[in-house]
Amino acid sequence: MEVFIAVLIMLVLIGVSNVIYRFIPFVPVPLIQIALGAVMTILPLGIHLHLEPELFFILFIAPLLYNDGKHTPRDELWRLRAPILLLSVGLVFATVFVVGYTIHWMIPSIPLAAAFGLAAILSPTDAVAVGALAGRIQLPKSLMRLLEGEALMNDASGLVAFKFAVAAAMTGIFSLHKATLSFLVIAVGGLLVGAVIAFIIILIRQLLRRAGLEDETMHMLLQIVTPFILYLVAEELGVSGILAAVAGGIVHAVEDDRADQSMPKLRSVSLSTWSVILFILNGLVFVILGIQIPDVTSVIFKDPGFNNYVVIWYAIIIFALLLVLRFVWTFLFTWFGASSRETLSYKVIILTTVSGVRGAVTLAGAFSIPLLLNNGSPFPQRDLIIFLAAFIILLSLLTASILLPLIAKKRVIANDAERSHEEREWQMKVMGAAVKHLEHVSNETNEAAVESVIAEYRRMILQIDMKDNPNKQLSRGKREELEMRMLALGIERNYVHKQLEKGLISPKHAHFYNKMLDQIELILANRLHLSKMVIKGLLSKIKALLTGNNKAAYTEADIYALRGLKLQCSEAVLEEMQARCMPEVKNDPSEFVIAYYNQIVNRMKTMPIHSRNKSNDFNEARKELHWVAIQAEREEVQVLYEKGTIDRELAALLRRHIRDREAAMYEEDEIG
Repeated sequence: MEVFIAVLIMLVLIGVSNVIYRFIPFVPVPLIQIALGAVMTILPLGIHLHLEPELFFILFIAPLLYNDGKHTPRDELWRLRAPILLLSVGLVFATVFVVGYTIHWMIPSIPLAAAFGLAAILSPTDAVAVGALAGRIQLPKSLMRLLEGEALMNDASGLVAFKFAVAAAMTGIFSLHKATLSFLVIAVGGLLVGAVIAFIIILIRQLLRRAGLEDETMHMLLQIVTPFILYLVAEELGVSGILAAVAGGIVHAVEDDRADQSMPKLRSVSLSTWSVILFILNGLVFVILGIQIPDVTSVIFKDPGFNNYVVIWYAIIIFALLLVLRFVWTFLFTWFGASSRETLSYKVIILTTVSGVRGAVTLAGAFSIPLLLNNGSPFPQRDLIIFLAAFIILLSLLTASILLPLIAKKRVIANDAERSHEEREWQMKVMGAAVKHLEHVSNETNEAAVESVIAEYRRMILQIDMKDNPNKQLSRGKREELEMRMLALGIERNYVHKQLEKGLISPKHAHFYNKMLDQIELILANRLHLSKMVIKGLLSKIKALLTGNNKAAYTEADIYALRGLKLQCSEAVLEEMQARCMPEVKNDPSEFVIAYYNQIVNRMKTMPIHSRNKSNDFNEARKELHWVAIQAEREEVQVLYEKGTIDRELAALLRRHIRDREAAMYEEDEIG
């Protein structure tokens, strides 16, 4: 029961970390999750989670690296094979010897073999942490591919080196020839075993499909258990389970490209399922890391045999040495590699150095150090080794989160024309994200409504793509256009009031129309968020069900009258706006409002009431899908901003466009 409660709390903390990140996007999620995990341990909740290294590797590292292998571009991995191998193998062993000797010289109480073990476990970089930290700063794509490829491979090389170092510390015997041969067998064997098992699993899936068993749930279950099977079989055969998971992921990526054509629904199910699994696993890795750190540090801080300041300086010096060694290694490779000299600048070398973030693999490896040697004596300085590993993990995360944004230069927009062009490009991308989301929620019951909304979005994307207005002053123009839209709503409201006073429309129609204008005004003024509108809509539906005053009470005659009123109001706005329009003024905001109302008039005149032969279910589904699409747009903008892909100003402009579309869609749903 205690384990269940601990897991439940950790899942809650993952959700809380992402909520906190929305408010402080400059702090990486891994750091927030580590802090929450530490708080969970510090608070008197009685919750302490013992880290089992073997369970940690199979439960977390295997599926995460399997997924990375599936989604890392194979052509990029092959193109960067030389630098990836030099970083994931060459740098690992250089780190073992250079840092290992330095640790033993600096801390003589740590034997040389144990120092080699600590250096080995510090050598692997963390792919999850690198991705989380680098996402907001737009690292060059080639650098990201290099870091991803390095992280896929160096876990295995680092852990193998660690294994031999610990074995030497346990027995006092070490053979370089035997260790080299064993490393080749373990690494190459892991890749081969992973590939072979992956092909066998693919064959099983194909046989099942030929037998008519094409249930997406069953095939999804096979996908989920695949990385665990790969890891367990490889480890049982004495080769690298981590490299087996990576190789299996790469092989399955090839097969999935073919399967997408014959089982399109499986891809949608797979993407949704894996996104949830990866979200949970990534979060748990750092929360568990945070849970371990207070216990690890307290052992050293409370031990009178250690000077706390001296121990912290040890960690800082070792971390600085790791950075220097990584910089020198990358620089030398760049200097002597003719092809690399053209692609890696000094800035990229520094980014590569700082991006070498250590993570949970390092701490899990440190915890796997045995308590006793073969002769029964305690493993020398085990607590200190674990402390140094944990502290260096924190230093690497903090250094990368602080320095990467400072080093990575933000892109500067040359002029207003370029900014305007960029804005339109991002508008289309955000709307494209809404289209993709609509395609994912499509099913047999709402297919027609989804196609209708998608067609509407594609029409709007085409209009934006054809639009060319390069010299508009965006911030001032948007404010003036908003003022004109508000003025137009006032004209509509006055027209409705006059028509009601003359007895030309009913109070019922006037009340409905004014209510619609109020909602549009609130949307445009950004005082009403989507969540409030959804809640208000649900309350209105509940009230309508209880009172019997629902939308069905509006007859075809009512709808015809409201559409006619909308047409008259739009013509009244056009008449007054055209009188205000000043053609000699460049980018007069009234021109945009006139164009908007002209579209409404044309739509009303070309779509008479008798053409509305769609059912109420279709109209309700279409209305709900409009809100789904708008929310997808908002989520996409938020994600782009949090990743650092777009800046605050561009995010605000995109949100303004979304509010404009929200207002237009609301108006169309209520009247159209």
